[in-house]
Amino acid sequence: MSENYQFEKFLEFLNESNKVVFFGGAGVSTESGIPDFRSKDGLYNQRDVQFDQYSPEYLLSHSCLRDNPQVFFEFYRQKLDTRNVEPNIAHITIAKLEKLGKINGVVTQNIDGLHQRAGSKLVYEIHGTTLRNYCMDCYKDVDSFYIFDAAENGHLDERGIPRCPECGGIIRPYVTLYEEGLPDDAVNNAINAISTADMIIIAGTSLNVYPAASYIRYFNGKHMVVLNRDRIGVDLNPDTDMFIQGNMGDCFRYIDKAIEEGRLK
Repeated sequence: MSENYQFEKFLEFLNESNKVVFFGGAGVSTESGIPDFRSKDGLYNQRDVQFDQYSPEYLLSHSCLRDNPQVFFEFYRQKLDTRNVEPNIAHITIAKLEKLGKINGVVTQNIDGLHQRAGSKLVYEIHGTTLRNYCMDCYKDVDSFYIFDAAENGHLDERGIPRCPECGGIIRPYVTLYEEGLPDDAVNNAINAISTADMIIIAGTSLNVYPAASYIRYFNGKHMVVLNRDRIGVDLNPDTDMFIQGNMGDCFRYIDKAIEEGRLK
C-alpha cells in the first residue's frame, strides 16, 4: 500500500468526521528536536555521568523532588528546557484542523506546550506542563520559564534550587511526576472528548504509559488512525481504521497541503 494511498484514505476519514480527537505522545515532538523517552536516542538512554547513578524514573519523581531537589532541578533544567523549541508540522496542522472545526480535543502526554504555541485551544495535558510553575509553600504561580531563568534572575539558592520571590519556598513545575496522580480536570476533559468523538488519531505513542494509555478504551466512534514508527497494541478494523507507519511529518505535510488546497471540508 503506497504512502499516498494511505494519506488519501486518512484525508477521506477526516472528511467523514466532525468530532476528531488527537491523542499524542512523545513522538509528536521529536521533529521539533525534543527527544522521546524510550527509543535508542531517547532521554532515558542518553548517557550522562552526572546522573548515571540514578534511574530516569527517579530523576523525574516526586521522591527526587522531595529528597534530592538539587539533583532534580539540575536534571530538569538540562533535559526539559523548551525555550528555543518551535512547533513542527504536526502541531501546526492539528491547530489548523481545530480552527476548521474538525478537532474536538487534543489529548497530549507531552509537557512541552507546543500544541498551544501552534494555536490549539482545546488541549488536555494529562501529564502537566513545563510552562506553568508554582510555589510549593504559598502556591503562587510564577512565569512560564521561571525555573530555567532563575539563575539569571537571582532566584536560585546556593544549592541551585529555584525559590519563590514572595515566601522563599521551592518553585516546582506543573508536571505530573512519577508517584503523583494525574490532574483531574485534564483527565476528565480528555475522557469526555474521546468518548464523544467519531474519529481518534493516535500519534507518536507506544501506549505503554498508564493510566493515560487506558483512556483509548473510551473511544466508541467510527475511525481510529494510528500514526507511529512501530505498531502498537490496539485492535484495528481494516474497513474503518488504519495504521500509518513511518515519518509523521510527511503525513501531516500531506494533510496540511490538502487543507491549503481546500480539499478538507
